[in-house]
Amino acid sequence: MLLAAGHEVVGFDSDLYEQSTFGEGIRDIPEIKKDIREVETSDLEGFDAVLHLAGLSNDPLGNLNPNLTYQINHAASVRLAQLSKKVGIGRYIFSSSCSNYGAGGQDWLNEESPFNPVTPYGISKVQVEQDVSTLTDDNFSPTFLRNATAYGVSPRLRFDLVLNNLVAWAFTTGKVFIKSDGTPWRPIVHIEDISRAFLAVLHAPRELVHNQAFNVGRNEDNYQIRDLANIVKETVPGCEIEYAKDAGPDKRCYRVDCSRIAKILPEFQPQWNARKGAQELYAAYQKVGLTLEEFEGPKYQRIAHIKQLLSSGRLDENLRWRTSSPATTAAS
Repeated sequence: MLLAAGHEVVGFDSDLYEQSTFGEGIRDIPEIKKDIREVETSDLEGFDAVLHLAGLSNDPLGNLNPNLTYQINHAASVRLAQLSKKVGIGRYIFSSSCSNYGAGGQDWLNEESPFNPVTPYGISKVQVEQDVSTLTDDNFSPTFLRNATAYGVSPRLRFDLVLNNLVAWAFTTGKVFIKSDGTPWRPIVHIEDISRAFLAVLHAPRELVHNQAFNVGRNEDNYQIRDLANIVKETVPGCEIEYAKDAGPDKRCYRVDCSRIAKILPEFQPQWNARKGAQELYAAYQKVGLTLEEFEGPKYQRIAHIKQLLSSGRLDENLRWRTSSPATTAAS
C-alpha cells in the first residue's frame, strides 16, 4: 500500500517468521535483515519517516520471557526513536495498541482514558509512548497509533488473533471455539485499515499528528467475543459454537472510542467490518485447504514457531539468529 501511494520503501526485520508465509507470498522490496536491537544510525540515514511495527507481537510470546519483551518492545523502540531523531528523521509513527487500556471494563475509552495494561506486551507499549513523547521537538514528530485487535488475510497471517482464530476453528473443526465466556469487549480492525491509518498519518500536516495518539478502528467495530462467534457461525456453513470447559471472563476487556481519528484524519477511510472480514478469511482458508494441524502448529502459531527455532538451535535464548543470515539458517 505504501508503494501504491508512491513511497520508496525499505524493510527492516530480523525475519523470525520468514518460514511462516501464508498464501501467495510477500511483495519483494529492499530489506535490511537485522534485529531491531542492533539498529545503527547508518541504517537510518537518508529516510524521511520510520513506521515502527517491530516487536514480540502477542501476549503468550510476551510472557515467554518478559525481559525480552522489555528489551525488544520497549528499550529497542525508544533507542530507535533516539537514533531517528539524531539522524534527522522527522516522522516516527509507532504501532501502539489498544492493549494499553487492558482491563478497561465496560466504559468507552478514548485517547485520554487511563492506561491499565495487564500483560508485558501492553506494558511495553505504554512505556514506549511515555518515553518517546519526551523526545519531541521542532524537528522530531512522533505519532502513536493504538491499533485495535487486527484481523484479516495477509502474507504473514496470525492465527492467534480473535477473528482469524474463530474462523480457522470453524473451518477446520466445525466448531467456533471460544476460550473465554464470550462477554469481553474487543475492538477489531482489518490489517488493511491499520495500513490506511499509517498512510493517513504519514500524509497529514505535522501539526495535526505531532506527539498525538489515535485509537485505530471504528466505534461500530467494538464487539463482544460472542458476537464475533455468531458472525462466524453465520459465515462458515455447518459450524456450531462451543465454549471451552474452563471458560471464564477475560480481564482483557475494553470498548474503544475511535471518533478522534475519523475527525482529525479524513484520509483514514476504513473499508472493512467483521462480517466482510470473516468472509474473506473463510475464502482464504478454503483456497489453501487449511488444516487444524497447520494453524495450531509451529508454522503459523507465533509462540510455537519461536519455540521450534529455539529447540532446533537456530535462535539463541535471546531470540537472535545463531548465524548472520536467517535465510541460510532456516534452509539448512
